[in-house]
Amino acid sequence: MKIIPLGIWGGYPKANGATSSFLIEHNGFHCLIDCGSGVLASLQNYLPLDQLDAVVLSHYHADHIADIGSLQYSRLIQFYLGEQAPVLPIYGHVYDEEEFAKLTYKEQTIGVGITESDVLSIGPFTVSFCRTVHPVYCLAMKFEADGRSIVLTADTEWCDDLVPFATGADLLISEANLYEEHVGKAPGHMGGSEAGKLAEQAKVKHLVLTHLPHHGDVRDILAAASSTYSGHVEIAEVGKKYLS
Repeated sequence: MKIIPLGIWGGYPKANGATSSFLIEHNGFHCLIDCGSGVLASLQNYLPLDQLDAVVLSHYHADHIADIGSLQYSRLIQFYLGEQAPVLPIYGHVYDEEEFAKLTYKEQTIGVGITESDVLSIGPFTVSFCRTVHPVYCLAMKFEADGRSIVLTADTEWCDDLVPFATGADLLISEANLYEEHVGKAPGHMGGSEAGKLAEQAKVKHLVLTHLPHHGDVRDILAAASSTYSGHVEIAEVGKKYLS
């Protein structure tokens, strides 16, 4: 099992970048986690679009779904060219009917509803969910295969429920959108110290930080995470293969 960051930014991409998104692979199965702005361009550096097997969305804010329409259109173009691929399942929560309906498109993609209580088999992965603290309904995810686990917090403030959810994970990919002076002042996001605290309390083996702010020096967020987590922590690096 391996996971590759495709983008690391929150809100909107920096120049030539993409918003926070990941490609997770195992046994030849490829799943995209979130599909915001710039993600489709980044994805094609690692995988032809027609080889994507599934998409899982944490929530419907634009920085997590902006490229869904482009992904759907890419499959429609391949269909017109006579290269029809299997219908692509896009997993998204069912609590925004308008956005969920958009996941199904012209027999190219189909929306599959998820809730926090679900435990799903998606290809070789067992995938479970935990609701986070965010202005809209948002789901953290745990991917498990062959005795290993990867947990992604998605967008969230500090959330006690994430500690048992992430406990013992081989890799925790946590949002860290806030500098310490902003912790508790911006709803729906964590600072580096909180990401580190989560990793420490959950006793995870490795912490990777994502959904980063565009201003300031993100090394300060890394330092804050290192102050509360005794294990290895790093800023997510686009294209790097983790847990392979």
